[in-house]
Amino acid sequence: MYKTISSTQNSLVKQLVALSEKSRDRKKLGLFLIEGEREIGLALQGGYQLNQLLFCAEIFSGDPALFASEGTEIIKISEEVYQKIAYRTTTEGILAVAETKDLTLDSLHFKNGNPLILVAEAPEKPGNIGALLRTADAANVDAVLIANPRTDLYNPNIIRSSVGCLFTNQVATGTSEEIVAYLTAKDIQIFSATLQDSKPYHNSDFTKPTAIVVGTEATGLTQIWREQSTQNILIPMQGTIDSMNVSVAAGILIFEAKRQRNFQ
Repeated sequence: MYKTISSTQNSLVKQLVALSEKSRDRKKLGLFLIEGEREIGLALQGGYQLNQLLFCAEIFSGDPALFASEGTEIIKISEEVYQKIAYRTTTEGILAVAETKDLTLDSLHFKNGNPLILVAEAPEKPGNIGALLRTADAANVDAVLIANPRTDLYNPNIIRSSVGCLFTNQVATGTSEEIVAYLTAKDIQIFSATLQDSKPYHNSDFTKPTAIVVGTEATGLTQIWREQSTQNILIPMQGTIDSMNVSVAAGILIFEAKRQRNFQ
């Protein structure tokens, strides 16, 4: 028999609500919430430790034990408790409490000597971050680096908008200065997407160890990326405006790199 929680006033329930709503609590406890079967499954595949699984029998018809890792506590919760904790309005009746990972640059490990890396400087909107992670997953890049992050990557909005691709990518964060120094030390060429001193992206050679760097639509990249890049690149625009959504731009650039590498 599983432990059962039926009251929304339970102390664990209150803690889980705080984990969902407050970045401060997530950072303090080193924990975050995952909602939905697919996302939980991807987190397990990505090596995340699940401390607790909570399921609502009125909604979830599967076997929660199938999603448990070693040491995971399984808890049955009432529908009222589930609705109190759940972030999404439509979901499958199962949540997990997972341990956050070390997202420092030192945690990165590349499987080959010719990595392709996506760098995003100061992305703020969870929807854009989620879309960038989905693009990175689709291209199977070696890492996604977030420079000067403005949003907690374990924000439920990012997990939702990335459809779990937060867990399928190798992700690290740091300041722009730290990431530039890291890439330089690893002899990884830097291609910064910016209008200044640029040439069309398709005239660049992305077949060597490469980092493609994108900035925000509003302000673009900061000076360090423009000055320290191997080459500044741009996507020739044929319409009226001179910018596009950051995840769309990243997709164009990343898949050109993949094309040059014969999609390897």
